Order: sequence, then structure tokens, then C-alpha cells
Amino acid sequence: MPITRSTRLIPTLRFLGAAGTVTGSKFLIQLGASSILVDCGLFQGTKERRLRNWDRLPIDGERIESVVLTHAHLDHCGCLPALPKAGFRGPVFSTPETHALCRILLPDSGHLQEEEADYANRKGYSKHTPALPLYTEEEAWKSLEQFAPRPFDSTFATGVYRATFHRAGHILGASSVSIEIGDDRRILFSGDLGRPRHPILKAPEPPPPANVIVIESTYGDRLHDDRGALDTFARVIARTTARGGVVLIPSFAVDRTEIILYYLRQLQLEKKIPTLPVYIDSPMALAALRIYEAAISAGDPSVHGEIKGRPEILRPEILNEIKTVQESIALNREGGPMIIISASGMATGGRVLHHLSNRLPDQRNTVILVGYQAEGTRGRSLLDGARSIKMLGRYVPVQAEVVNLPTFSVHADRSELIAWLKSAPSRPEVVYLVHGDPAAAEALQDAIVKELRWNAVIPRYLERVRID
Repeated sequence: MPITRSTRLIPTLRFLGAAGTVTGSKFLIQLGASSILVDCGLFQGTKERRLRNWDRLPIDGERIESVVLTHAHLDHCGCLPALPKAGFRGPVFSTPETHALCRILLPDSGHLQEEEADYANRKGYSKHTPALPLYTEEEAWKSLEQFAPRPFDSTFATGVYRATFHRAGHILGASSVSIEIGDDRRILFSGDLGRPRHPILKAPEPPPPANVIVIESTYGDRLHDDRGALDTFARVIARTTARGGVVLIPSFAVDRTEIILYYLRQLQLEKKIPTLPVYIDSPMALAALRIYEAAISAGDPSVHGEIKGRPEILRPEILNEIKTVQESIALNREGGPMIIISASGMATGGRVLHHLSNRLPDQRNTVILVGYQAEGTRGRSLLDGARSIKMLGRYVPVQAEVVNLPTFSVHADRSELIAWLKSAPSRPEVVYLVHGDPAAAEALQDAIVKELRWNAVIPRYLERVRID
């Protein structure tokens, strides 16, 4: 029997992550004894934030009926394998594409955490004895058995709630999630919203009616400068090539790598960059590339019509796939000119750390930052002009050129976020701004209040609000 307002139960929403920061998305909806979690992401960045990954949730895991995922990036799904330790045994709802990508990202995340804990123990630089992973690769695989994929635009029940996935255009399978509570309450979670001009994926769908909207604010304080961005990209590659250097691109394995490959191919076809060897050194990125190529070949509805059936658009002329650790080590011994794309995008872990350690001390080389760099990450330190970066237990001098190209971000900017809100069919009672640093959230809040005259609130970490 559905629960309505006449039962006098008041639903609440609690912000367990992505409040005052960009990572760790977790939102708990409760109605009496019924609870669901929207997203279950890793905190990344500063040590203080990362330590939150080890904190107990303010609710027993067995009381969470289900998890509903917006998409497969680790700051939205990366804590799922640790949730069963807290007692969670319910289903994890996602789109089929998100499930496919999580089958790549979550085991890889567990594997990397095991590797990093092992390396810290062998080198003796951890403060904990022994250093432990948050979860293992085996635990990640086990968590994937709980997934229950659901298609876009099909409403499904989870406890007393009803949920619907809407295309968000951020990465393949990314969704905004509408949660209906009873007969007259609807909360819309934007997830991460893509850009209207994504080269591969269609633009985000307009939001459905909602009483409450929870929206990301990653780039709420800036506008993407698309004009001349590709020309800048081409010039950086050309001047690095001229000095015999290596272009190193720390990249998110899912979607960002595909966008970079797409533009590298376009620049080659237009003769704006020389034909250089391009190396992808990330097993996770290579696996994600296969999923994108399959989606393009199959004509996935999320893909632009003009590229359907053309997976070659993601293949520059000389593309080399680095699969083994031995091949990765050998690549470090190679000189330029060449382009290396390696995960992770904020240099928080993965093979890119070894490439940075090897390439940063050489002024002939260039590091291109192509996405958001959260506070406390090595990527943010490079962006802020650090002269040395600590990685793998030692400090590495930064002599290489560092270039920031945020245009390659697949997050909507302030004007695009406002346009998405403006396309809503009705005015919500309140908009909560999450998934953004304080300055970005405050700038977007100001824009919403001034341009739309809507009630916009920046919630605090662990804050609970009534949805009545």
C-alpha cells in the first residue's frame, strides 16, 4: 500500500557526501523505517576528506533498502564495495550502461587500493601498520552481484519509492534520477550533468517536474571557454613536439579519454598536429573504450546520430594500447615526441603517478590537465603551480610545462546549469546545491536567486532536511 501525506510520515533527505565538496556523493532519503541511498561515492582530495571513506554511516547498512546510482564515476559509486561490510544486502539500481562501466571501475578501484596498501607497507611510508585497502578487488566483484539494471525512462519501485532514470549526457549511462515519494512528493537528483555540445553523447534531457531539485555545482562559478580551445590544444602538442618532449595527459578513464581521442583524431585529419604515437596506459580506460566503441557501433540512443556506426572516430592514426605493467614500465624508458594518456584524471592513483614521477622533472615535457581537479589532489597542486609534488613516498620536482584545458570537462558550466534548471516545467520549492567547492556552489546559488528567483540552498555535510 503506497504511503501518502495523510499517514503523517514526513520524508527527509540527508546529505552524507558532496556537501561543501565535489566528491563523495551520497544522499539518504528516509520515510519512517524505509530508507534508500542515492549514489555511494568515494571522497577524494584532502586527507580529511579521504578519511571520511572510513567513517561509519549514520544508519545501519541493513536498514538501507536499495542504492540508486546516477552514474559510474567513482565519486558517485566508488564506496559501494564497502557498503556490505556495514550490513547492506539490497539491490543496486542503475542503467545498463552504468552497470557495464561499474564492472570495470569498481574491481579496478579495489585492485589499485590493494596495490597502494601493499606498496605503502613495503616502502614503510604509511602511518598505519599495516596499511589496509578500503575494500579489495574480490569485494568489488562481489558487490556487482547486487546490481539490478533498469532502462532509461522506465519507472520502477524500490520499497515505498518509485524511481526513474533520465539521460544526463555526462558519460555513457549517466542519469538524473527522479524519486517519487507517495502521491505528491518528487525529488530530482541531477547527477553530473553533461554539456549540450558533447562530441559523442546527446545533451541532457530537460528535468521533469519536481518539488525538490538536488543539482551539482562543480563549475557553478565559471563558464567554459570553448573558443580556441582546440587551437590551444594543438599549439601545446606542436611546441612540445618541437622540443622533443612527451605530452602526458592524466585523464579520467571513462568518457574523458574518449573525448581526447576524438579530438586528437580530428586535429590529425585537419593536419593541425603532427602524427605522433598515442599511448593509452590504463587497462580501465581501454576497457571503457571498448564499451564506447560498442555503443557507437550499435547505435545506442544516447549517441549522436551522425557518429552512430563509426567507432573509428575514437582512433587516432597511431594508437598504442599499453596493457601490462611491464609495458608501462618500458614506456617510461621511451623518449619523445609522443602522447601518453593515463588514469587517474586528478592524479590520485594509478599508472599515471609513475609517468608523472618520470616526466615532471624534464622541462621538455608537458602535462595537460583536462578536467576538474579537486582540492587536495596532485592535479590541483599542479594546477596551482606547485614546484614539487609528493607521490609514491617522495617529492618530485616540477620542471615540465603544465597546461590547464578545462574545456574538455564533461560537466556543465554555470550558464548550462541555469539553462537546464530554466527548462523545468514548473518551479521547485527549493534547489539544493551539491557536488561543488564552496565558491562554485555560492556562485551558482547567487545566479539561481538572481536569474530565476528560486529558493536555492547550500546544505552542510550530514545535514538533514524535511521534504514536506
